Amino acid sequence: MSFGQGGPPWGPGGTQTPDWAALAEASEARARRRKWLLIGGGALATVGVAAAVAIAVVTANSDDATASNKPASELPTTADIPGASTAPEPSFEATTPPPPPDPKDYISSAEKDKAPLGPESFFPGTRLTSGERVYKKGDTDSTKKCAAVTQPKLAAVLTRNKCTEMLRATYARKGIAVTVGVAVFDTEAQAARAKKQADNGLVKSLSGKGVDPFCRTTICRGTYNAYGRYAYFTTTGFLNGTDVTKKHKNAYEVGDDLARFTFHQINRRGEAQASAAANNPE
Repeated sequence: MSFGQGGPPWGPGGTQTPDWAALAEASEARARRRKWLLIGGGALATVGVAAAVAIAVVTANSDDATASNKPASELPTTADIPGASTAPEPSFEATTPPPPPDPKDYISSAEKDKAPLGPESFFPGTRLTSGERVYKKGDTDSTKKCAAVTQPKLAAVLTRNKCTEMLRATYARKGIAVTVGVAVFDTEAQAARAKKQADNGLVKSLSGKGVDPFCRTTICRGTYNAYGRYAYFTTTGFLNGTDVTKKHKNAYEVGDDLARFTFHQINRRGEAQASAAANNPE
């Protein structure tokens, strides 16, 4: 009996049963196709974006990429690089400052020794101090006639070597007096010869200004030296007229003090002129 026509063939009381397994497989197949379509579309979209980005990057860097990939022979030369210079590097000559003037050069010849010359040039002040010993300065003088103020043997030596001036000063201490004589020559060679030849004869003692006459008739000690164009001599004796002998160490000490002092004064003369030349080069 039928409850009407056109009804499903599997209705209640129908003789055909649906294939449920087949229907389930068909449903699952449709679901899988829909899922793969969605995944495939997303992948294609991602690939498209990545390709667009890659193209943009290549386009933006095309100039740099072209230059950096060139072989070395095609790269720009130094002259083509902006800011580069092919001008030669500046060079500077090595310079060495001149050595300072030698003080002795200024006291070795009359041509360079132009400082004022007189007794005060070598014997300034009123006294001389050497260590603990203090010497009172007596009289001073100068003369162009060198032979006139020396004993005959020394006079002959000074005349032979053309002494141009003699400067003298006397110092005294504890009954001992010494006269220092500085003989001036035009050249160092003349002074050296005078010193070498002056093995006898003394500079005459100079008295005055509190120093009594000495070494007029007694034996006195003499020294002979030279430095630059100057030869310098000492005559040392006792003010009481005692002869000087080798046992009188105190008399030797006085003569040596004054000889040393005179050497330093001559050297200072050279130093002063050398310093002036260094500070005022021509």
